[in-house]
Amino acid sequence: MPNIDPELAAIIRANATSALEEDMGSGDLTAQLVPEKTHGHASIITRQHAVLCGRAWFDACFKMLDPNCTITWFVRDGSKIEPNEKLCEVRGDARALLTAERAALNFLQTLSATATLTRKYVEAINGSQTKIMDTRKTIPSLRAAQKYAVRTGGGHNQRIGLFDGILIKENHIHAAGGIREALQQAFLLAPEGATVQIEVENMDELSEALDAGARLILLDNFDLDGMRDAVQFTSRRAELEASGGINLKMVRAIAETGVDRISIGALTKDVNAIDLSMRFV
Repeated sequence: MPNIDPELAAIIRANATSALEEDMGSGDLTAQLVPEKTHGHASIITRQHAVLCGRAWFDACFKMLDPNCTITWFVRDGSKIEPNEKLCEVRGDARALLTAERAALNFLQTLSATATLTRKYVEAINGSQTKIMDTRKTIPSLRAAQKYAVRTGGGHNQRIGLFDGILIKENHIHAAGGIREALQQAFLLAPEGATVQIEVENMDELSEALDAGARLILLDNFDLDGMRDAVQFTSRRAELEASGGINLKMVRAIAETGVDRISIGALTKDVNAIDLSMRFV
């Protein structure tokens, strides 16, 4: 399970606070049907096969409304879960449990969906040296959460945002005056630790990027033969990343071309929430 550092912990608190405020508004009217100080005991069940992810977000929602509640987990983030498996038990103030339920489950089912899909891609290329990478195509305000889910599923993160890496695309190249000019400016501007990547659309552009010193190159919509030619031509002078319309059916063949990375926007963009339910005991 990926570690949760202090910076991510702060983001989790902010995510949970925002989700609860959005849902509660001026207060939970329905929870008032339950007498005050009633003790609640609930179980969380999965209805389908998945990879669990999002425990910290789930916990934060309940702890914010009832700091004294107890949550007992039976599986870890990154574990495979099966239909009808009990994931955890929550005990605490019944009103608080009912109010936090939806926000907590929303995080758990969404992040588990991203981790589950990522694991499918990772397993599809098992045995290769290629990495499955995420993108910035994330749900607004949940980028750190979804990137955590990608790591939980066995994938790898790249740029968190526009501030920690440079990706030179077609429009940047035209505006800067060409591939060489764009790369020269990028190398001057990039702060220490920031990546510089350039997108190419054909072998001529690949050759020009390599000659200009590119060390991380995005092959945009290359076919399989084009990827194989690019890998052979590059001869380890730069890392090559395949991108563009990639799905599970083709990902193995792409990895077998020898590219170093495969970036897949669907990991965080095409989210089919995992079916979970909370049942009071």
